Amino acid sequence: MILFVISSMNSNQNYQKIVLKNGLRLITVPMAGTQAATVLVLFGVGSKYESRKLSGLSHFIEHMFFKGTQKRPNTLAIAETLDRIGGEYNAFTSQEITGYWAKAASEHLDILLDWVSDILLHSKFDPQEIDRERGVITEEINMYQDMPAQYVGVLWEKLLYGDQPAGWPVIGFKENISSFTLQQFLDYRKSHYLASNAVIVVAGKIDVRSLPSKTEQYFGALSDASKVVKQPVIEQQAKPELLIFDKATDQTHFCLGNRAYPFGHPDEYALAILAIILGGNMSSRLFIQVRERLVTQAGVDHQKAGKAISAILAEYQKVVNEPIGEDELQKAKDCIRGHIILEMESSDEQASFFAGQELLENKILTIEQKLAKINGVSVMDLSRVARDIFQPAKLNLALIGPFKDKEKFEKLLTGVKPAPSDDGDAVESYVSKEQISDN
Repeated sequence: MILFVISSMNSNQNYQKIVLKNGLRLITVPMAGTQAATVLVLFGVGSKYESRKLSGLSHFIEHMFFKGTQKRPNTLAIAETLDRIGGEYNAFTSQEITGYWAKAASEHLDILLDWVSDILLHSKFDPQEIDRERGVITEEINMYQDMPAQYVGVLWEKLLYGDQPAGWPVIGFKENISSFTLQQFLDYRKSHYLASNAVIVVAGKIDVRSLPSKTEQYFGALSDASKVVKQPVIEQQAKPELLIFDKATDQTHFCLGNRAYPFGHPDEYALAILAIILGGNMSSRLFIQVRERLVTQAGVDHQKAGKAISAILAEYQKVVNEPIGEDELQKAKDCIRGHIILEMESSDEQASFFAGQELLENKILTIEQKLAKINGVSVMDLSRVARDIFQPAKLNLALIGPFKDKEKFEKLLTGVKPAPSDDGDAVESYVSKEQISDN
């Protein structure tokens, strides 16, 4: 049963949003020129919703939805359902959301709806499967720690947010993975996998008229209980921060950047353009300055780590001190427009586009509306945002490599010129203290 229609067909982009009686939001996105259909269900749950003792449970429970239902009793049966029709499927967990999707030829839409609803509503959570999966996830943790290009991102979040949910790894901690109980899984599903905490998007070659009743049929049993509200993230930083993970690696891997803006900030589109100009494509400033001139990609030679960081910091300061030209601004706008148009050709990207906005921001802008906001960004907007973001007190560096001495990197972040190191890495300071003042 439909509770009410929130928005009807939009003249610029063909979508409709309705709310079912149990509070589940359904968004339908009919697409011309495709024979495929995608069903995506997003839940507002992730690592930011966890306590320390439950850290990792959001990700673990995502795994368990693929281990068997009453109708499809094991992993093979779950996979075989979509394999038979040439379908694709996956799931993902992040800090804010957990998603489940399936895609196939549009004539199999009922199978997709049945399959996704079955794993979400009827998974068995077999204790033997839980124990088996503990080892899988533990090895996944080990794997990430052995992949510095990936693990440096985990350290980056730890550096920014410390000992709070936003600073913990989404995958969790080994001691938790080994001790989660069946009851914890069941309680977590009951408290977070709710209709009011979910958005379902069906995109592609679809019959919009039939989907409300079909969605009610397959997902009407989702609980209508009130959703859990996550604790706010604590943002605290008064000076440049550094985190070094001393490890013998082939290359130095690092994340360097500044605190920016949350979802829905008025300057999010100016920030997106600034990101493109700095490093969003193969002709961006940082790609040429760092990758092409230092010949690196995921990391840099240990001897050149300081020089790479200096080069990036210099580019940060350049966008503060020198206004970006109209040509470079237009190039970035055209790049974003091109990326969006290409991405939106597939039903799964369309589903993600609408579901993410609805769940995280509780509003939907069409592609045309987003592009209009991007086109409205001016050179003055970029200068203002750059001055706001690229301040020393907002600067952070997370680094993996064989470095026991933090001093030379600390001096880089504060604008102090360090002496040449014993390994021959004569690191040049990118700017003086006076140049990086907040004026």
